[in-house]
Amino acid sequence: MNKEVKKNILTLQGFYLLAFFAFGSLFPLLSVYLSETVGLNGYQIGTIMSVGPIVMIFFQPIWGVISDKTNAPTRVLSITTFLAGAFGLGYIFSDDYILFFITATAIAVFQSAIIPVSDSISLKYTSKVRVNYGNVRLFGSLGFGIAVFIMGRLSEQNPSVIFYAFFLALTLAALLAFRIPKEKAPVNKQLLSGVKEILTFKKFIIFLAITFLIFGPNLANNTYFGLFVEDSGGTYTGIGIAFLLAVLSEIPFMRLAGSWIDKFGLLHISALAGFVSFFRWMLYFFEPNLTLVYTTAVIQGFSLGLFIPAGLQYIREITPVHITATAVTLYSAIGNGFGNWFSTFFGGIIYEQWNIYYVYFFFGILALMGVILNIWLIKEEKDNATVTAKI
Repeated sequence: MNKEVKKNILTLQGFYLLAFFAFGSLFPLLSVYLSETVGLNGYQIGTIMSVGPIVMIFFQPIWGVISDKTNAPTRVLSITTFLAGAFGLGYIFSDDYILFFITATAIAVFQSAIIPVSDSISLKYTSKVRVNYGNVRLFGSLGFGIAVFIMGRLSEQNPSVIFYAFFLALTLAALLAFRIPKEKAPVNKQLLSGVKEILTFKKFIIFLAITFLIFGPNLANNTYFGLFVEDSGGTYTGIGIAFLLAVLSEIPFMRLAGSWIDKFGLLHISALAGFVSFFRWMLYFFEPNLTLVYTTAVIQGFSLGLFIPAGLQYIREITPVHITATAVTLYSAIGNGFGNWFSTFFGGIIYEQWNIYYVYFFFGILALMGVILNIWLIKEEKDNATVTAKI
C-alpha cells in the first residue's frame, strides 16, 4: 500500500470516527434525556426518535440525485455533515414537544446524506485499491462506542453536553470530508429507470425485507438500550459502559467479516447475525440483571459487526455495476431507514403501553422472521445454482 492510499484510508477512517462519535454522543442518550430531563412520555419519545428514519427514507434518494447531478459527493458530504451538526444545537433551545420534533426533523434532513454518501465513496475506493471495507467502517463503531462512554459520564453533570459534542464532532468531520478521495461516478441521467430496474431483482427485494427485519431493530436499539439499562438499575455512566462494550465488540468481527464471508458465504453470515440478534433480544425480554446485560453486550459484535459489511457486499454483488449506487441508496433508505422507523415508532407505543422488556420481545419476533426469510433465500440460491449447473 503506497503513501497516497494510506493517507486516503486514514482520512476515511477519521471521517467515520468523527461522524459516528457525533451519533454516539447524541442518539443513545437522547431518549433518556427526553424522558428524565424533559419528562416526555413513551409516545412522544417514540415519535421524535422515529422521525429521523422516516425522513431519511425520502431524503436519502434526493441527496443521491444531488450527488450524482453535481458529481461532487465529497462537497455534498461536507455541507450536509456540518448542517446536521448545526441543527443539533436546536435541542438546547427547545422546551416543548413540537420544538423537539422540528429539531429532530431538521437534523434528519441533512444527516440522511452522511451514511449513504460516505459508504458509496468508501466502497468504491476500497474496492479500487483492494482494501477491506470493514477495516474502514470499524472506525465508526470505535467512535460511537467511545462517545457513548464519555458522554454517559459527562451527562451526569450536564445532560446538555451531548448536543455540543454532536455539533463539534460533525463540524470536524465536515472539514475532514473535503480531504476524502473524490470517487466520482458517471452521472446517472436515467435515475428513475435505474430504480425501476433494481426493483425487478427478486434477490434485492428479499434482502431489503431481511435487512428491515434484522437490521431495523438493531438500529432502533440505539434509542431504547439506554432506557433498558436505566430500567435495569443503571445510571448514565452505566449506559455509557454498556454501549462501549456493545459497540467496541463490533470491531473484531468487522475485521473478521471478510475472511468469514469468503469461507461461509454472504447469506450464511447475515443469517448468523440475525440469529444472534434474536437471541439477544429474547434474553433482554426475560429481564436479566445488570451484570448479565454488561456481559452479553458483546453479542452486538456478532450481529452488527458481521451484518453491516455482509449486507453491503451482497447488494454490490447482486446488482449490475451501472446501478450499484442506486441500489445502495435504496438499500439504506428502505432496508435501514424504514426498518429503523418501524421498530422505533412501534417500540415507543409498546414502551408506553407495557414496558421496555416487551419492546425487546417485539424486536426478537422481527429478527426471527428475518432469519427465516434469510434461510429461505439461501435455499433459493442453492436451488437456482443446482438448476444452472444441470443446464
